[in-house]
Amino acid sequence: MRTTRLMTRTLTALVAAALPAALLPLTAGASEAASTAQAEPRRVDYREFTTGAQMKAGTLRGLSARKGTLRITKPVGTTGGYEYGQWVSPWVKQGFSLTELVPSWTATTPGDTYVRVEVRGKGPKRSTWDAITNWALDDRTVKRRSYSGQSDDLGRVAWDTWVTSGVSSWQLRVTLMRRAGTAATPKVKAVGAMVSRVPSSTGVTTSKPGVASRRGTVLPVPSYSQMAHRGYYQQYDGGGAAWCSPTSTTMVLGYYGALPPASQYRWVRKDYPDRVVAHLARSTYDNGFGGTGNWPFNTAYAASRTGHAFVTRLRSLREAEKFVAAGIPVVTSVAFSSGQLTGAPISSTNGHLMVVVGFKGNGDVVVNDPAAPTRSGVRRTYDRGQFEDAWLKRGSAGGSGGIAYIVHDKAHPLPAPGAKGAW
Repeated sequence: MRTTRLMTRTLTALVAAALPAALLPLTAGASEAASTAQAEPRRVDYREFTTGAQMKAGTLRGLSARKGTLRITKPVGTTGGYEYGQWVSPWVKQGFSLTELVPSWTATTPGDTYVRVEVRGKGPKRSTWDAITNWALDDRTVKRRSYSGQSDDLGRVAWDTWVTSGVSSWQLRVTLMRRAGTAATPKVKAVGAMVSRVPSSTGVTTSKPGVASRRGTVLPVPSYSQMAHRGYYQQYDGGGAAWCSPTSTTMVLGYYGALPPASQYRWVRKDYPDRVVAHLARSTYDNGFGGTGNWPFNTAYAASRTGHAFVTRLRSLREAEKFVAAGIPVVTSVAFSSGQLTGAPISSTNGHLMVVVGFKGNGDVVVNDPAAPTRSGVRRTYDRGQFEDAWLKRGSAGGSGGIAYIVHDKAHPLPAPGAKGAW
């Protein structure tokens, strides 16, 4: 559960002067459901840069984009003991006035290196660059963190989400950093963003069952309980109610056979239950807000294990069914009050992650809900309409507006997205 906070969740001329102190790392030791009350459609678009040609369509300085991977070649500046190169995407126009943007990336950060991601937009005016994150795959040298605030006349940052009153196009800026005098380099294999305009709604019209319901598809995703970790590892937000996101990510990685080797979590006590979940919590922990529920931090870690993962919004369970039918479980962010999700192991939540693993023939949703007190209770079936309300609603009633983690490997390619661009 994301109880720590409420969240909605060119290279042009590079100035070689020092970057703002807030952007330096913390170093170790230092889609289609319509609201019953809305007329405006749910608009979602996901764009991603993954090939050399796509990367080269942006502006590179101090980096190469060989084989679709950004690497430092000849740094163009130094700040705070780190030297860096930068890539700036082309301007992306999505065809509607967006109100939220959530970036995603696939990267590795060997040695003392990290990646910074920034965003800006324009309507008739152009916004400033706003920092979303300083990110590293592990925390041995750099403590990953997100940012908040940075309000200007067009947007502000809410940890993993750039919130705006409406812009027509956007850009990403990715800075690759390494300790000055070293040869290591981050490697960025993909970077993208989900942009959306989701109107406020307190409920949605239940979608008709789709392809996975007709087949009665249920994927063999292993079960883990976040509640088995209650009170452990306070430095990573204490387990239990706080660990729904990394526990969900663990389940998906287990399904793909992509969990990290035990050698990576030797630091976890040997008598600790499901030790890998604690490792995922540490690997997704956000030192900016003090929790493990940062959406792109979870997908970035997952991508390092499976090859590709990103955050998007889906418009209905019919879209989620396409993924399940393709063998891809979907991590979903839900919110509900008492009595609104029959059979749930918790009575209410303002933000909770669970995995959609399948569908019954009548369209009801089969999930792995990590809020169950033990592994044996994780697999549950929820009413389709109740689940869609909890997942898709947005606004004063809470809700994520259909947020989903999409994690997959080469053996499970993405389904055809149709014309609306949610993935």
